[in-house]
Order: sequence, then C-alpha cells, then structure tokens
Amino acid sequence: MNATPSNRAAPIVLGGAALAVLALDQLTKHYVATDFEPGESRVAIPHVLYWTFVQNIHGAFGLFGSQIWLLVGMAVAVLTIFWFAFRDAAAQSLLVRIAFGAIVGGAIGNIIDRFHYGFVVDFIDLRWWPVFNVADSCITVGVGLLLIASFGRERSTAPRLESPQ
Repeated sequence: MNATPSNRAAPIVLGGAALAVLALDQLTKHYVATDFEPGESRVAIPHVLYWTFVQNIHGAFGLFGSQIWLLVGMAVAVLTIFWFAFRDAAAQSLLVRIAFGAIVGGAIGNIIDRFHYGFVVDFIDLRWWPVFNVADSCITVGVGLLLIASFGRERSTAPRLESPQ
C-alpha cells in the first residue's frame, strides 16, 4: 500500500500536537510548582479565574485513588483503547490527529507529574469546578473533538434515503 503525502505526515501532526501540549503543560506546571506554595491562590481575572496550586494525588475529579502505577496503567489503557477506536479515522482526518495528539500530550504530562512530584500539579481554578491544568484541558478538548469527528464520520457514512419523486 502506497502512503500518500498526507498519510506520511499523519504521525508528524499527531506527534507535533502531543509535543506542543506536553511542552505548554510542563512549562506552566513548572512555573506553579516553583513559584507558588501548595494551596496558594492568586487572582488571574477577578471573580473569574484564579491560579491555585493544588497537589492532586488522585485521578480525574479525585477518583481512582492515589496509586501511581494504577493511575498510569489506566492512562495507558485508555490511550490504547482510543488509538484502536480512532486509528483509521486518524489516517484520514487532520482533526482526529490533532485531537488524539492533544490527548496523548496531556496524558503524558500528567504521567510525568506523577513520577516527578508524586502528584499532578493542578492550578486553573474557576471556583465552581475542580482545579485542573493544561493537560486536563487538552485531554477534554481532544475528547470533544474526537466526538465531533465521529459524529461527522457517522453522518457522512450513513446511508442516505432518497426522497420519492
């Protein structure tokens, strides 16, 4: 099977998105971990957005305990399931490659935190939602984009009913 130029670029796009997310995530977490005390909060946008350093030892939304290997194993399992579910779509869709790259970069960022700090550095605080980070945001946006892409793919591959004339 011959690879088209767009198919050859697919891993580059996915990897580039993952690296961009990972770099932004790790830079912001490094800043917070070195310039804030745990629990310290600063106003970013009054009454809207705060930077609050939280040492998150649990999984998403405080679920799944605090066992590093369990949380890392679950992250790897989810990434593997997503890859098998979306690998064909990733070969065809730039949106899917970027979305999956965002998810991979975010997951790797949180895994790095678990091994480096023993917790995930969370700091984006809306005061009405659990404190989160860039990796969490990119994972959420990536999953949303995958859902949008899968709805679009289902619609484009669904049989069309012809209207009677």
